[in-house]
Amino acid sequence: MSPPDTAQHWREAEKEYTDEVIGNTTISQLFEESAERNADLDAQMYKGGIYPRAITPEILPEPKPGEYTTISYEKMSEIVRRLAIGFRELGMDPDDRVGMFSNTRMEWALCDFGLLAAGGVVTTVYTESSPKQIKYLLNDPGAIGVVVENESLLDRIIKVQDDLSLEFVVVLDNLTKYEDVDQIHTLDEVYELGQQHYDEADYYSMVDSRNVHDLASLIYTSGTTGKPKGVKLTHHNFRANVNQIRKRAGPRPDRGDDIPVMDAGKRSISFLPLAHVFERTVGHFYMFASGATVGYAESPDTVSEDIKKIEPYGAASVPRVYERIFDQMRDQASGSDLKERIFEWAVDIAREYGKTNDPSLTLKLKHGVANQLVYKQVKQQLGGNTEYLLSGGGSLDKRLSELFKGMGIPIYEGYGLTEASPVVSAAAPEDMRPGTLGTPVPDVETKIDDSMVSQDQFEEAKGDVGELHIKGPNVTEGYWEMPEKTEEAFTPDGWFKTGDIVEQRDDGYLVYHDRLKNLLVLSTGKNVAPEPIESEFSTSSRIEQIMVMGDNEKFVSALIVPNFNAIRRWAENRNISLPGTKEEVCENDQVHEWVEEDVELVNRNLEKHETIKRFELVHMEWTPENDMLTPSLKKKRRNITDEFAEKVERIYDEQSEAATADD
Repeated sequence: MSPPDTAQHWREAEKEYTDEVIGNTTISQLFEESAERNADLDAQMYKGGIYPRAITPEILPEPKPGEYTTISYEKMSEIVRRLAIGFRELGMDPDDRVGMFSNTRMEWALCDFGLLAAGGVVTTVYTESSPKQIKYLLNDPGAIGVVVENESLLDRIIKVQDDLSLEFVVVLDNLTKYEDVDQIHTLDEVYELGQQHYDEADYYSMVDSRNVHDLASLIYTSGTTGKPKGVKLTHHNFRANVNQIRKRAGPRPDRGDDIPVMDAGKRSISFLPLAHVFERTVGHFYMFASGATVGYAESPDTVSEDIKKIEPYGAASVPRVYERIFDQMRDQASGSDLKERIFEWAVDIAREYGKTNDPSLTLKLKHGVANQLVYKQVKQQLGGNTEYLLSGGGSLDKRLSELFKGMGIPIYEGYGLTEASPVVSAAAPEDMRPGTLGTPVPDVETKIDDSMVSQDQFEEAKGDVGELHIKGPNVTEGYWEMPEKTEEAFTPDGWFKTGDIVEQRDDGYLVYHDRLKNLLVLSTGKNVAPEPIESEFSTSSRIEQIMVMGDNEKFVSALIVPNFNAIRRWAENRNISLPGTKEEVCENDQVHEWVEEDVELVNRNLEKHETIKRFELVHMEWTPENDMLTPSLKKKRRNITDEFAEKVERIYDEQSEAATADD
């Protein structure tokens, strides 16, 4: 933790800081200004052999399969300009809504900037969406067009095309089935239209005609508790958040060379959904505003391979990904008792080192040895050039944060939500405090409403606890054509109600507790926040995923997806014969007892009413594809309990409750 005078220094410095990135322009003007400043620098880095790209190699050079190449800001700008004119030639007018229905890839970024420059409003559709969801996500905003990644996703559009009012469809990849359909175009056709009709003066006139308060995007909420809401985000909202991030994390003159900052010429890696506001602002708008190079992973499943080729300076992700990185580290250390003991020793040293700003000589020596044996290899696995990681979209376990900090790869945690474009708070690079969400970024006001929670449940808090309310230039004005929902979301005096239970400490730092709607109210009257309990298992070698339950029940319970690889290793080492299927493994008493050992370790650190009294093992991992996680990897709790209703019923049947009460 930084001394008070140091904290005061950086807080004052960021308020006063300004540079060429910070401004009050539209996102399109932001991009054009950056492209001019950074014309010769690499803008995008992309992999070959993945897609049958519609844009020809003459326009966009195709790398060798499995290898990466780059295009400059000058080239990226040239493509964006042609696409903008091309979309206009397809019939798009200012303020028309156009959907983006694609996985994260370089063309997503090109089309996003092209559509915005043409005056469009980009509305995003997650690739996991069913035809029914697609129909809603395109009809609700009145989309007149949609950009689709490939024919596989296009098939879903075709299933509901009679219920849509689309004037055009643009496909990023080559067509085979639909190449003769009039309203369906490939991206190279849009580029060629733009090339034929391009006039530089007309282009700049088109860009400059947009106002910062014009709508830029509609991003729909997950809809886990009802109909998805379209969050209205203007150019001003996004631009303000870019400014706020730059002030907090940019290359300010008060910073020493030891403070990692993302700036022109440095690389980042992009693999989270660009349809989600976290990646859209932090990994896309902010990176291109700063003149960074954005390298695109082939997919989230290939990040461990692609990151070694991209060699990013920084990366942004969600807590679940960092938990998986830790799991991979541990798996690589398995195989012999000696390797496992060295790894666990190095983990303990890293955590101890990450907790202190004044390590002893003995700790420094141990840390140096652990660095040679373990930490250097971890950094190489992350590309060898990574100086920092960002975490958002959920709560990061404090111990995991201390571990990465101690290894020399700090994870800067922040807090945000779609309605805030999204960043509300973030750790300052020179004042990182594991277990916190940092402090509110410049120009964001916060206050705590403690009327919705029982304060005696948060006796150990170092400040006020309650629902976080916010104000700021990055905060939405409301939801698309939902005036009642908009009114519900704001207090009468204009504060946005986040729905999150947050602790605001006396030093200004925020600590996340849970979603207000997730708070479990036991039949005994006790309140339990499930996410902090679930975070306790983030470094468990035996538990892959866990969901804590207990609303309106007498006790807390859990559904657990065990680590099946770890189970197999454990069984082999002890000559235990296991059944063949995962379903049968989950019913095995020895496996249940083995997992229970980790549950009991966590229970020791919980209040009595928070302890997990019973749990059931489930065989199916929760993913966005099976609709048990949102695209940003948050649990869809209702969907999970519905899927495993029999397991939940088994936990809370009368006989189980009676047995638990006797414990």
